[in-house]
Amino acid sequence: MLKKLWDHLEEILGAFILMVMAVITFANVLTRYLITYPLAFTEEITINMFVWIVLLGTAIAFRQNAHLAMSFFYDLMPRPIKKFFFLISTLMSLTFFALLIWLGSIQIWDEYSLGVTSPSLAIPAWLYSIAVPVFSALIIFRILQAARATVRDQSW
Repeated sequence: MLKKLWDHLEEILGAFILMVMAVITFANVLTRYLITYPLAFTEEITINMFVWIVLLGTAIAFRQNAHLAMSFFYDLMPRPIKKFFFLISTLMSLTFFALLIWLGSIQIWDEYSLGVTSPSLAIPAWLYSIAVPVFSALIIFRILQAARATVRDQSW
């Protein structure tokens, strides 16, 4: 049960976030047309949750080994070169998301220490930004999982 939950963590979180986005966007549309007064805060929440969805989708893509790749050229390469490019692309991906963790953490600290709040709801801005390093750590974990499976199966 716990393994199944862990294996589908991104889908579960993504479905929940997408549901929340749909409900609040629908509520915004209803209020805009029924009482001609839009709910401004819904845009703030939706935009920030969209960033969360993108990061969760990236984690899913790495877990399923379905991320964007130039497979046409990759498939034409001899096996040793494929291995080299697999290593390079894995290291580049890990570096990128490690930088996102580091820079995201700096941003969160700055928002926290300066007391930055969101424009519509006036809640601490770091509550939105915390998703970047947290989900980047999840992506790194999924990259390492996929790399381990590729190395184990020799499937480059």
